[in-house]
Amino acid sequence: MVSANREMAVYCFDTLVAHYNSEQAPPPAFEEGQHPLFVTWKKAVNGGEPRLRGCIGTLEARCLINGFRDYALTSALRDRRFPPIQAKELPYLECTVSILTDYESALHYLDWEIGKHGLIIEFTDPDYNTRRSATYLPEVAAHEGWMKTETIDSLMRKAGYNGAITESLRKRVRVTRYQSTLYTMHYSDYASYVKMIRGTAPIVNGARLNH
Repeated sequence: MVSANREMAVYCFDTLVAHYNSEQAPPPAFEEGQHPLFVTWKKAVNGGEPRLRGCIGTLEARCLINGFRDYALTSALRDRRFPPIQAKELPYLECTVSILTDYESALHYLDWEIGKHGLIIEFTDPDYNTRRSATYLPEVAAHEGWMKTETIDSLMRKAGYNGAITESLRKRVRVTRYQSTLYTMHYSDYASYVKMIRGTAPIVNGARLNH
């Protein structure tokens, strides 16, 4: 069982720094494997609560090295909800890597635990007769302070459904629950780690970034 760890977060930062420098990232220092994974970037300014800047991943198993490399950049640069992260934002970023495990079919839409389970919902949009789906990682509902029904309703909106949410529709939602391990690293910890391991702090476009 592979757990999310520091080296995976370091590799995501390495990948983003290398992108800004038009270089190749150093090889990662974690074992290869195949798992579903997510990369989440948040930005904290002036000591405030970190705010989401990008979160993209895959619910299908991917090779970890290619997966973290691809999704580190995709979530930073191509999450349609946000403008691409710029190099000057790096000192304010924190990166969370997630590895997803223990997929199970829920018996009904309330058959899961807040703070423990992530959710994948699938349902048919009654207005357009189209299939819709969306996911939240395990930490989302607890972080937002949502109850279970609020979480399901929010997921239905995230999936693109704009109609009325009724109890009968909720009961037709198919829910897959999963768990995850995660590791969060702030840029300042990444920079300290890189300096300790490689002897020099990260350099972006010829300049050392100071937080």
